[in-house]
Parts: sequence; C-alpha cells; structure tokens
Amino acid sequence: MNPFQKNESKETFFSPVSTEEVPPRPPRLPKKPPPDNHLSVLGVCAWPCDQVLGCLTNSGGTHSTHEEERTRYFSVFYLSINAGSLISTFITPMLRGDVQCFGEDCYALAFGVPGLLMVIAVVVFAMGSKMYKKTPPEGNVVTQVVKCIWFAISNRFKNHSGEIPKRQHWLDWAAEKYPKQLITDVKALTRVLLLYIPLPMFWALLEQQGSRWTLQATRMNRNLGFIVLQPDQMQVLNPLLVLIFIPLFDLVIYPLVSKCGINFSSLRKMAVGMILACLAFAVVAVVEIKINEMAPPQPGPQEIFLQVLNLADDEVKVTVLGDENNSLLTESIRSFQKMPHPSKLHLKTESQNFQFHLKYHNLSVYTEHSVEEKKCYSLVIREDGKSISSMMVKDAENITTNGMTAVRFVNTLHKEVNINLGADISLSVGEDYGVSAYKTVQTGEYPEVHCRTEDDDFSLNLGLLDFGTAYLFVITNNTNQGPQVWKTEDIPANKISIAWQLPQYILVSAGEVMFSVTGLEFSYSQAPSSMKSVLQAAWLLTIGVGNVIVLAVAQFSGLVQWAEFVLFSCLLLLVFLIFSIMGYYYVPAKSEDIKEPEDKQIPPIQEDMTNLEINNTKL
Repeated sequence: MNPFQKNESKETFFSPVSTEEVPPRPPRLPKKPPPDNHLSVLGVCAWPCDQVLGCLTNSGGTHSTHEEERTRYFSVFYLSINAGSLISTFITPMLRGDVQCFGEDCYALAFGVPGLLMVIAVVVFAMGSKMYKKTPPEGNVVTQVVKCIWFAISNRFKNHSGEIPKRQHWLDWAAEKYPKQLITDVKALTRVLLLYIPLPMFWALLEQQGSRWTLQATRMNRNLGFIVLQPDQMQVLNPLLVLIFIPLFDLVIYPLVSKCGINFSSLRKMAVGMILACLAFAVVAVVEIKINEMAPPQPGPQEIFLQVLNLADDEVKVTVLGDENNSLLTESIRSFQKMPHPSKLHLKTESQNFQFHLKYHNLSVYTEHSVEEKKCYSLVIREDGKSISSMMVKDAENITTNGMTAVRFVNTLHKEVNINLGADISLSVGEDYGVSAYKTVQTGEYPEVHCRTEDDDFSLNLGLLDFGTAYLFVITNNTNQGPQVWKTEDIPANKISIAWQLPQYILVSAGEVMFSVTGLEFSYSQAPSSMKSVLQAAWLLTIGVGNVIVLAVAQFSGLVQWAEFVLFSCLLLLVFLIFSIMGYYYVPAKSEDIKEPEDKQIPPIQEDMTNLEINNTKL
C-alpha cells in the first residue's frame, strides 16, 4: 500500500491509486515455496569448523613444553584468527562487489577464493606432518566421560543405605566399573566445567557486534570527513584492535602488573574481561539514548503529528478546529515555508475528522480532512486560481531507520515530470501538485539531477543529501531561469557521529583479549591429557549457548533497544560476581598433578563388571 494514499475529504486529495475498474483475475493456485537449504548449508560449514578449532588448539598446546611457550602459542593462535578475519573483512566485499559475474555481484568469487586458500592451507599443513607430535586415538572420550558420570550417579542412588560407607568424591562410586585414571581425569574435567557455567553470558554480549551494534551504526552519521564508512565496516575495528591489544597486553601490561606484585591469575584476567564488556555495553546504551533523543518523536495511541506546508504565493493563517469549533491550533505560515516543528493533535477515537480554517488575503476557506491515530500527516496548501485549497498527505514511517536518505517531490508544474536520481532510481511526479512516494538514495552531492517533461529537459540542483534525512523537494517555475527546486527536511539528519562507537569497540576488544585468549590457555592447562579436546569442545559450546541467550532475550524481553543493552550489561555484571566467587574457591591444578605418563593409557572398559548392589549383603 502506498504510504501517501489519502483518506476521503471534501477537498481535492492526492491519491496515486487509479480509479479505473480492473476486471477480476481468475484465482491462482498457491505456489509451493522453494525449499530453504540455508540451515543445512550452515550446518555443513559449522561442523568442520568446530572440528578444526577444537583439535587445532589442543594440537598446538601439545607442542608447548613450558607454560610461557603455551601462553605465547595461544596468543599467537588468537592473533592469527583475527588477522584472517581482518583480511577477509576487506577482501571478500571487494571480490563480491567490484567484480561482476553474469551481470551481478560475484558471490562465486567471494566464496571461491577463500575455499581455494583453505585448500592451500591444508596442503601446507600436511607438508609439516613429520614435525608434529601425533597422539594415537583412544576411542570416543566423550562417551566414556558420559558413561562414567552416569554410572557414578546411578550407583550412588542404588546404594544409598546408611550402612554403606561414604566415599570421598561422588565420582568414586564409578570405581567398580571404570579405571582409577579415568575417574581422576573426569574429576579434573568436572571442576573446570563448573566454572564454564557462567561463561556464555560474556559471549552473548561479544557476539552482538555484528548485529545490534551494526544496526545502531545505520542510525548514525557515517561521514568522518576524510572517509564515509558503511555500517558493517565498523566491525573491522574489533579484529584490528585485537591485533594491537594482544602484543600490548603480553609484552607491556601483564609484565607491569607482575612487577607491581599483583598475582594476575588466569581467572582474574577473565573476570576483568567481563567487567570491560559490561562497561562496553553501558557505553552502547548511552549512545543509543543519545541517538533516540535526536530521532523525531512518534505519535502514540489517539495521537497524530501534523505538519503544514504553504506553497501559496503569500502568507496563510491556518486554524485547526475541534468538534465544537474550538481552536486546537493556530499558525501563520509564510509563502514556501512550513511549521518549525510538527504539532501533536489528540483524537477522541482511532480515526477522526478535523476542520481547517485557511485565511488567505481576504478569503476564508474551510476544509475537512480525516486522519488516523499513530500517523504523521502533512497539510499542503496550494494555489487554486485566485483562491487556495489543501490536500492531506500521509507521511511514511521509519523510512530512514537504515541510515539511507529518502526524498520525495511535489510538482507544481502543469506537466508530469520524470526524475532520474541515478543508479537505476527514477520516479514520476504528476502535474498540478502531484506528490511522489519516498525514494531511498545514497547520501552525497546531487548537483545535477536530470528531469524530463513531455516537451522539455532540465536539471535540478538538490545539493547535499545527508545521512538519515528525509527531504521534500518542491518543483516550481516562477522565474525566467526555468524550473527550480525548493528544499526542506521532513526528518532531520543524523547528528551523532559513528566515531562515538569507538569507545565501546575498544572496551569490548580489550575484554575479549583478556577473556578469550586467557580462557583458551586456562582450559588447556587445567585439563588432563586425555580430556584436553573435550574441554576445548566445551569452551566452544559456551559460545553457541551465548548466541542462544541473545535470541531468547531479543524474542521475549519486549524492551526498547537501550534498555536491552542495559539488561545485558547488568546480567554480565551479575555473572561476574558469581564467577568471581567460584574462582576464589577454585584451586588450580598443577602441571605435575594432571600430567599423565606417556606409556599409560586408559584400559578398555569392562562391560561385565558385577553390580555393587547385592541383596542381604553388607558392603
């Protein structure tokens, strides 16, 4: 439905809908929608990705014999990941947009080049096979862990008699079926997994950089003077800052903290990373509030916003009359001017008729228009011979929420005008005060916009079209210089610069370095030899749970955006307190305690072990 279609009125109205009768079309059978294979494709991509990340971190840590080497490895590992992310953020959009395939964006090249590079990486990786430490597979460790835990729990409940002596640890109840080494390893595993319970909330905040933060950037002024950024290009800051912060923290900050005599353990680093992410989302909330303050207000229930535009050749006094002819609004508007700000009018019902008294020279003209609640309208006053008339135009809603510039035209000429805005964007405006629909265009200078009537060609200078602005252009021909354009703003430009997102990116990137890099190294150092891949997989699982938390909060919170940011910040602050308490009582495992002899392997599980529970027999 065209947003500018007008309601019925006793005056002339703009309506872009044709009144000619259209013969009814025969009913068509509904088409079966094509199958959606996006989830299956994403699943195919996610499965090998998780396999590589889980095993690669474990394999690299195995080659590090000292703690300093291991810490350095995980820093370089995370640095290389972000370096690849930074390069792909620049190169992939260029391959897609700057190269044409079959007349369209070349997605085949954008996906093909990374795929080819991945094949080269596999070849290079295989060439160094002789230099790697290769641990022979010992079966499905995850299955052994799950079975061991399940047997310990079930065995404990089967033998709950008070006559049976208690055991030091609840996993010791699996000793009748599983070897001691496996039970010891599972004990160390569960101690770390308990610390993982609060971690998904951090990832819930970190993963919003590519979604909520990008949407926020669309509502900001992206012109930095020397460059005009796209909203998603701000995401480049995260991998770039990570590349800067990793050597900065490892070579400068951490050594300085150590020289100050502060025991900056891995868990403390992760806790500080949580605090930095909390502060980042507090900054995001403040920026969102400032953006909302600059945005035009929206009418509520039984309210409308009315703007009056005078296109007559002299001043017009406008009076809005209520049901009892009481004056609701009185405004004098000069020629080719509009009200400084839209006026709010209250309705008694969802829709209502308003009477307007227009005083022009010695003439008084009464007109009536119907409006609906929660809408914005423009009352356009125009010349009608020696008198004046008016038409009510419904303004479009949320036309600049994506940061684009929107334009519409009013044509006062007696001929239809075709306007070419470039990039295959064109529109036609009817003669005698025809009003076009809004068109979204790119921001920038438009010094010469080609226009054409049935017998004439001319150009209009639209000037600078700024970010997030909705413009109204009135085409006139009152001078000897040919058609001219009068420009006014329906929605003001975005005044908040996108540079205000820089503090939040600095905070969250610093928090990511302290939390993620340290967490990878901590997970590896605290895991027994047989459980390192399991613990790395559990670490990656916390990232997936964090994304689920984002979806759940977005679906069921029902909060405005800034309040949702505050909610996430408060939730992570609560998680920080819980994690700090858990970390205070956590006793880190020493390397000699979890190191397993190289010649020692977990023996095969005996499936025919005798059950502990024996009738009429005391243990």
